[in-house]
Amino acid sequence: MKLLLVEDNQEQAQFICKGMEEAGHCIDWARDGREGFQLATQSQADYQLIISDRLMPEMDGLQMLKALRAIEVNTPVLILSALDSVDERVKGLRSGGDDYLVKPFAFSELLARSEILAARAAPVAAAADSLLTMADLELNRMSRKASRAGQAIELNTREFHILEYFLQNPGRVITRTMLLEQVWGHNFDPQTNVIDVHISRLRKKVDLPDLPSLLHTVRGAGYKMEAPA
Repeated sequence: MKLLLVEDNQEQAQFICKGMEEAGHCIDWARDGREGFQLATQSQADYQLIISDRLMPEMDGLQMLKALRAIEVNTPVLILSALDSVDERVKGLRSGGDDYLVKPFAFSELLARSEILAARAAPVAAAADSLLTMADLELNRMSRKASRAGQAIELNTREFHILEYFLQNPGRVITRTMLLEQVWGHNFDPQTNVIDVHISRLRKKVDLPDLPSLLHTVRGAGYKMEAPA
């Protein structure tokens, strides 16, 4: 899943982000409702779930939720709150929330609720929509399997999402910043060499010996995936 967490408590946010990443999910972190609204409505936002605190400065969780629903952003929202009365839960759900989890909570419950909400909201994709291809490279988004010239490619979670992003943008130059935002989350340190390390590993798996290269470095700009002419 690609998630958006809206939480003003840094310790709580780091705890949730760490747990979600360990579970194989990608997560962005917004520090208040205003930032959360901006991220959720950006042109390339493709979050499968928003996890939002209830009480925050600038714009609280319910204000953000109402603003999103007013412009027909229908991404599922799981509300986190220390307010545990029935009235508060009802208020959260009637404001457009899809679920309401009271703090403190067990991370295992948050993870389970998140995955169930996202799965319920996801449209049933046709097989053709789930298959991304370039030349003899195939990536099945439903089965999470990849192959090149009929030979299976073993990908870890990060590699899968990087390859998916390249195949969704064939021939387009993808910068390191774009990869950090789309795969690691917008709060990741842009100076890190983690992108180069993952691209190097992915290239070794995708560009097999005796086959034309598909993943190219664009000097001074980033990378692109392009089929040979």
